[in-house]
Amino acid sequence: MNAVMIDKKDTVAVVIEPIHRGDVISYKMDNDIKTITALDDIMIYHKVAIHTMKKGSPVVKYGEHIGLAAKDIQAGEHVHEHNVESHRENL
Repeated sequence: MNAVMIDKKDTVAVVIEPIHRGDVISYKMDNDIKTITALDDIMIYHKVAIHTMKKGSPVVKYGEHIGLAAKDIQAGEHVHEHNVESHRENL
C-alpha cells in the first residue's frame, strides 16, 4: 500500500511515497484493499481523491472536514489548495 485512509468518512487518502501520474495507488478501506490510478503527480504526504467530488462538496481527511471542493475533483486527482477552498464550520 502506498496511501493511508484513516476514517471511513474520508474522501481523500494521504500518499506515503511520491506518486507519478499513471501509478496505481492502493489503500486499505475496512478490510479491503482499494486501488485507483493517479491522474497527477502527487508529492509524498499530500492528498489524493479516493472518489469523485462535485464542486462544493466537503473534503474530509481523518474524519474531519478540511474544506470544500473548489471544482469537480476526479478520483485519483491530487487534492490541495489549487482545488480546495476553506470553509468555516458553523460552530
